[in-house]
Amino acid sequence: MDMIDRSTRRRSTRTVLGAALTAALSGLGLTGVADAAELRFGHIGTEDTAYHKGAERFKERVEELSEEEVTVAIFPNATLGGEGDMFEQQTAGALDLLIVAPQNITDFAPTAAVFSMPFLYRDEDHWEAVLAGEVGKDIGARIEEESGVKVLCYMGGGKRHIVSNKALESIADIEGMKLRTNPTEPLIAAWSALGAEPTVYNYQEIYTGLQLGAIDGLLNEPEWILRMRFHEVAPHIGITAHDITVRPMTIAGTTWNALDEAQQEAVQSAADEACSYARELQLELDAESLETIASEGTSLYELDKEELMRVTGEATAPVAKKLGLEELIADIVAVE
Repeated sequence: MDMIDRSTRRRSTRTVLGAALTAALSGLGLTGVADAAELRFGHIGTEDTAYHKGAERFKERVEELSEEEVTVAIFPNATLGGEGDMFEQQTAGALDLLIVAPQNITDFAPTAAVFSMPFLYRDEDHWEAVLAGEVGKDIGARIEEESGVKVLCYMGGGKRHIVSNKALESIADIEGMKLRTNPTEPLIAAWSALGAEPTVYNYQEIYTGLQLGAIDGLLNEPEWILRMRFHEVAPHIGITAHDITVRPMTIAGTTWNALDEAQQEAVQSAADEACSYARELQLELDAESLETIASEGTSLYELDKEELMRVTGEATAPVAKKLGLEELIADIVAVE
């Protein structure tokens, strides 16, 4: 099934599924807000991730700022489903808060595909300025207009590289790699242009897939390479830093609109603080994890970044135009 068919099918089922979820959860008293609001916060991370620590910081601060008018129940470890499922719950008003990877919401919010463009940021400072500034707010507003889900702020901070079962001494070694990646148009175009064969593969099955040769590598950040032990079966990493991950923290539009002005101010203030904290923590975890991976015998290869940017830029330019993202990308590049 191609991407258009998949998007159409998901959109066509969203209303029915959302209504069912809303009815079921409302019957349990778990949705909606009143004068005193308990917000349900889902994410897929374990308790030791920046995801969860950021969620805990949000819970602590919003409960303090609102004087317990707004309380938060956190559901980590994909307890409420995968990210796409949870975002769908948000569009239906059946889940309040979520930390989500942009590639998992492009069926609902096409603007989120901008975060799949490789080499979008010059460095960490540029990435931070984009997310914390006006351009980040503009992207959030577009996502809200498309999906009805409000972006409060952005977490993230993992630098993505190529994990491989063979040496990556030059860009030429990417040729022919069966490379597991997310099935977004920018990524498929970029890595195909470098000679790889973009492959869809279940994340939980990657370790076995690398062992069996079903895939030759993947794109991932050091923290998750280490957590999933991918370097045990793919002990070569091509250092590309082609992406610094962005993880929007979102709130259902219906939930936001049901909060009074003071509660909204408390939620937004707590979110801004939590996201800033989580971004800083993620950058630290990322650097520490790369050091650990290298100390465990993984070979690191510095690839020609200028050539990577040239090839992938030429390949993704038509995609950006097709998706209507050219102006937005120009705005990101212009951020100082």
